Amino acid sequence: MIGRIAGVILHRAMDHVLIDVRGVGYIVHVSQRTAAALPPVGEATALYTDLLVREDLLQLFGFPSPLEREWHRLLMTVQGVGAKASMAILGTLGADGLARAIALGDAASVKAAPGVGPKLAQRVVMELKDKAPTIMALGGALSVDVAPPDEVIETPAPRRQRAAPAPEPGAAATADALSALVNLGYGQGEAAAAVAQAAGENEGAATSALIRAALKLLAPKG
Repeated sequence: MIGRIAGVILHRAMDHVLIDVRGVGYIVHVSQRTAAALPPVGEATALYTDLLVREDLLQLFGFPSPLEREWHRLLMTVQGVGAKASMAILGTLGADGLARAIALGDAASVKAAPGVGPKLAQRVVMELKDKAPTIMALGGALSVDVAPPDEVIETPAPRRQRAAPAPEPGAAATADALSALVNLGYGQGEAAAAVAQAAGENEGAATSALIRAALKLLAPKG
């Protein structure tokens, strides 16, 4: 399976990009958020990919980080969520925003994605509330491109080298804070909800600040 594509952009649109890899053009479907962050035509880029296989169709979907790709795969496990809906949700919320919405049970934020109705948004939040903390805990590692995976298609020599899109800010701090709370004995669900709320109220906060804020939220009331 193709896990990552790197090459030169030949064409850009709001929902897909055509990437030249040694003379072969790959159409990669992306969210509007990812499309807006891509470099101009003629410059190099790299996207992590997920291959959708059907009887009469092969489609590549691209993501700026392995973390966002894992969220896409998790969304696709929800009944009624296809690739289009998943990309719309990620394009609206991003990986951090989706994690926060699920942890806080915020179906309204999920519903803000184009084409996602209230029932589907509620289903996403309910079905993923116990699965999402696992992805959140992996967020720090998945947000960093440590080494290219085996499936990498090498980049041709571009006119100007441009780095792959940077990971979403806050993902590593959120994941580290969640891991710390779980290690302290809190359950995955309650820890994820507290960290998500703390991250929303303290945008850009470091791991230590998120942990302190989350612990205050988890402290017994009264």
